[in-house]
Amino acid sequence: MGATGQGHVEEPHADDEESTAVLRTVGKVIKMFRERKGWTQAELGAAIGYSEEQVSSVERGRRAPKPQFLEAADEALSAGGLIAGLRKDVEEARYPKKVRDLKKLEGEAVEICAYDNSVVNGLLQTEEYLRAVFRSRRPAFSEEEVEQLVAGRLARQKVVDSARMTPAFSFVHDEATLRRRVGGRMVLRRQLERLLHVGEMRNVEIQVLPLDREDNASLGGPFTLLRLKEGNTVVHNEVQRTSRLISDRREIQILELRYGVIRAQALPPQESLAFIEKVLGET
Repeated sequence: MGATGQGHVEEPHADDEESTAVLRTVGKVIKMFRERKGWTQAELGAAIGYSEEQVSSVERGRRAPKPQFLEAADEALSAGGLIAGLRKDVEEARYPKKVRDLKKLEGEAVEICAYDNSVVNGLLQTEEYLRAVFRSRRPAFSEEEVEQLVAGRLARQKVVDSARMTPAFSFVHDEATLRRRVGGRMVLRRQLERLLHVGEMRNVEIQVLPLDREDNASLGGPFTLLRLKEGNTVVHNEVQRTSRLISDRREIQILELRYGVIRAQALPPQESLAFIEKVLGET
């Protein structure tokens, strides 16, 4: 998350066999319906508003088709919903495997606890804020990579907005994350407003660790605890280009202890929301 690739900058997938297999299967289905209709790739492209090269890339599994492409192809090829019905599979394949795996874990968690000290946690980022995070990466991502990463993070955020009111969330943010002007002043203001909104949800607690605190139990960086339904806990840790899931019980115990201390060092939730409002007024 940033937790979990949360606030930080994930790398897009390069060799992702699972994703590649899905896209190739989607491409074969589209090609089958196109050939059944007796159309060339250029004719299909003309019918749905895409170039021959784009159709070819989709059929070869080299490009993930957007929902509009699938819906238009379904209608043009009289597929009866079979092509449009592949939308969910394509959405999953569009973002990196580690993001898919993390999204699955987040969906299975009963509690997610995250500490962030650089940028706002990825599950809470507005779209414009997270785009600014991805575009700040050096060497720079291509626009296609940015879109891939944005899609992945937005998909993960659905767990926070779920009507199920689960999992329970605890976010501790270092004050620096509230003041760093990622994307500029107005982007930060809207991000702070988002934190205030989410902080009012009954299954979410947001705490702020002020910079004037003499102690900080996690100067080593951000991490996320995911407590799963069956009782196990895993940790997601991401630093620079290293992202890993930790299942070793001894390491987890250390980080659970550390998180407990961080929560005690931070302001209580209601005081934290008042603190965020104060920073918003100063921004």
